[in-house]
Amino acid sequence: MLKVDLHTHSGDDPQDRIRYSSRDLIDGAARLGFDALAITNHNTVSHTSELADYAADRGVLLLPGAEITAESCHILVINPGFPITRDRPYTLADIPRLKTPDSLFIAPHPYFVIFQSLGRRVEDLLPHFDAIELGSYHNRLIDFNRRARKLAARTGKPLIGTSDCHTRPQFGRTYSLVDADKTLASIIAAVKAGRIETRTSPISLTMMASIVASQFSFRKLGRLFRR
Repeated sequence: MLKVDLHTHSGDDPQDRIRYSSRDLIDGAARLGFDALAITNHNTVSHTSELADYAADRGVLLLPGAEITAESCHILVINPGFPITRDRPYTLADIPRLKTPDSLFIAPHPYFVIFQSLGRRVEDLLPHFDAIELGSYHNRLIDFNRRARKLAARTGKPLIGTSDCHTRPQFGRTYSLVDADKTLASIIAAVKAGRIETRTSPISLTMMASIVASQFSFRKLGRLFRR
């Protein structure tokens, strides 16, 4: 079983303020024994051959991916078969045509309140998603994953654990074990087939508040006031 995290963010993210670099994240993944990692920054593919070589030297397979925005909703794409740019707007109607047999489409944090989630729209798009995310942002008092678990159980869609990390302490608390060879194609096929187990531990309310606070900047607040 491969230890993998297919939803992470790094300092290369053009949207959020992340205080560690992609190489820092890879170093952390190697220290924690991860076999594969996808750096899925917002509306950009941060995967490069140089970064993949850096990861491989540390025993980590780096997968290409991104978290795209469609009608203010996030969609997680691993091995995208289409060009991703920050200036290209997507719609939810685009999702069926953007998907290819070699890509993996995941519904991230589908029912989270403030994280540009799909909400009830996830059910309409469910045929085009390969898996539903179980995110790290939860504890005994606050757990927006409950509905995601129920949806996965009701529909038979695989549940995939990811950190969606924006801070260092968040990484490594939620991840997946995938029954696959250590290749991009094998990992994607295994997730689609449901050969996956989730591992997660709750985070504190203090960490929750820190994660939310880290994502707000004066520029973002200015956009809110101009609406």
